[in-house]
Amino acid sequence: MRAALLQRFAPPPRVVDWGILVVVTAALATGLLSWTGWLPAGVLVDLHGILGLALSGLLVFKFARVARRVTRSTNWDRTTPVSVALGVVVVTVLAVGWVWSLGGNVPVGPWTTLNIHIGLGLLVFPLLLLHLRARFRLPDRTDASRRSALRTGGLLLVGVVTWRATETVATLRSVTSRETGSKPIGDLADTETEGGSFPVTSWVADDPDPVATEEWTLTVSGLVDDELTLTIDDLPTIDEQATQRGTLDCTSGWYTVQDWGGVRVGDLLDAAGAGTDARWVRFVSVTGYRWSLPIAEAGDALLATHVGGAWLSHGHGAPARLVAPGRRGFQWVKWVQRVELRREPDPAQWLVTLVSGFD
Repeated sequence: MRAALLQRFAPPPRVVDWGILVVVTAALATGLLSWTGWLPAGVLVDLHGILGLALSGLLVFKFARVARRVTRSTNWDRTTPVSVALGVVVVTVLAVGWVWSLGGNVPVGPWTTLNIHIGLGLLVFPLLLLHLRARFRLPDRTDASRRSALRTGGLLLVGVVTWRATETVATLRSVTSRETGSKPIGDLADTETEGGSFPVTSWVADDPDPVATEEWTLTVSGLVDDELTLTIDDLPTIDEQATQRGTLDCTSGWYTVQDWGGVRVGDLLDAAGAGTDARWVRFVSVTGYRWSLPIAEAGDALLATHVGGAWLSHGHGAPARLVAPGRRGFQWVKWVQRVELRREPDPAQWLVTLVSGFD
């Protein structure tokens, strides 16, 4: 009875199926783009949430239509297990996304609820492609009607209203989030008390052995008049160093506001004599991890040796890490050993984020 009632208000089956494909693709794109900083994160996070709620509505219609076929084992074929797995993963992704947006966090080992949402979300797309390989159907001309357009558009409208209601509930629960969706640290991860009371995270395998401070050097090279090689003793003491309050916004879903101390990158560039052709500054870690900033932005960044008035711990990037306010945490390169001035940004830096730290 309920299934029949749902089908009465549902868009045509192929519209539902294609709507799921479009929404899943858009949700994956907005989720990944919100990490990069290429577009305003607040807009992307809101759109991602609205798409997730619209997907929830489409899945209700989809599950009502296929329930009888799936619950009878005699109707199964060799692709049905993939379809069932896809449904389970998608529902889990949506559920943990709701938990996170309402201020909840149920960590599994070192992973926050947001990490689980992201990891399973990335798994959805290959499962969806396998599902489509067996069940792909092009839309029919009869599917394009005013009624189906209104019903599909209504799902997006409900998604907008529900997302705003979700944000209101989170506000009433005193859940404070940045526009990226990150929340203040608390129960999100273990913390260190020495050299920064906030979580230590490593990107992929980017986790070297502790760097011996007495052997560490920092070079400033590339398009410069005079290449510099500095030791830890050449950097400003705590009484002389530049300071900057900056928000570290980690893609694990937390943020922290800290007072950082060290040397301004602009002062290093001035000391080395930046060439007239230099447009970008690349910061390279002892692990090979690296990131590039436009030279004007890099000049205002900091190579930090201290946080909260104490030396950085190894986990936080000692002897020196990049502090780049306005950038996501994975772009704050740890264990910096080279600063290089270049004409162009590093085209391989995105690839390096996936392979750095592996021997």
